[in-house]
Amino acid sequence: MAKFAVIIPAAGAGKRFGGDVKKPFAQLDGRPVFLRCVELFVNRADIAQIILTVNPDDYDVVREKYAANLMLLNIKLVRGGAERFESVAAALSVVPDEADYICVHDAVRPCVLESWIDAVFAEAGKSGAAILASPLTGTIKRVSAAKVIDATVSREGLYEAQTPQVFRRDLLTKAYAERPTDFLPTDDAQLVERIGHPVAVVETDRRNIKITHPGDLTLAAAILKDTARRPKSGPLGAFEEAKW
Repeated sequence: MAKFAVIIPAAGAGKRFGGDVKKPFAQLDGRPVFLRCVELFVNRADIAQIILTVNPDDYDVVREKYAANLMLLNIKLVRGGAERFESVAAALSVVPDEADYICVHDAVRPCVLESWIDAVFAEAGKSGAAILASPLTGTIKRVSAAKVIDATVSREGLYEAQTPQVFRRDLLTKAYAERPTDFLPTDDAQLVERIGHPVAVVETDRRNIKITHPGDLTLAAAILKDTARRPKSGPLGAFEEAKW
């Protein structure tokens, strides 16, 4: 069985979220968001290691406050960087030798269905690089700095990248090693695209929400309750009870 290391970046400042609590540590139906994301992977037999990156200023607090969780869930805590890609780079340096693939998952995407994780892992196993993504469904406007519409953009072929993003270990390592210092990627697929390797898309939907604003917590809680309550049919074509 191929083994996957899971990197969960949680070092971002979260400026859009506001308040005193950073969004990975905000409470979602009684549990911190980042723990709900970790729990998506802990019971999988194909996981070699879960690595959580946090802001250096938060490292000691997280290590002490969540000591029991870190131990019981076998989470390795790593000091991250100011940018997301810096946090992933820091985590790459401690990936265990037995990991064949590396999965990067946002610490603020707690609503991923188990079937989506299965599918993106399987696709990465075939193609070497795969991400979850959702097709854009609204009318897309390009807007100027003055908040005036410049153009209406066709949504045909446009997808919003999500996570998990999963890559063969050697591909992601190479992509990071060859990153120019002036290239600041917003996700890991960008780096793998840059070295010329195709990245496959596993289609999902908007339930795979990224918590950005406080109101997103209410929406995420509703999604979790709904998907746990009854079977769902999604773009992957399978009916199953979501497991959390």
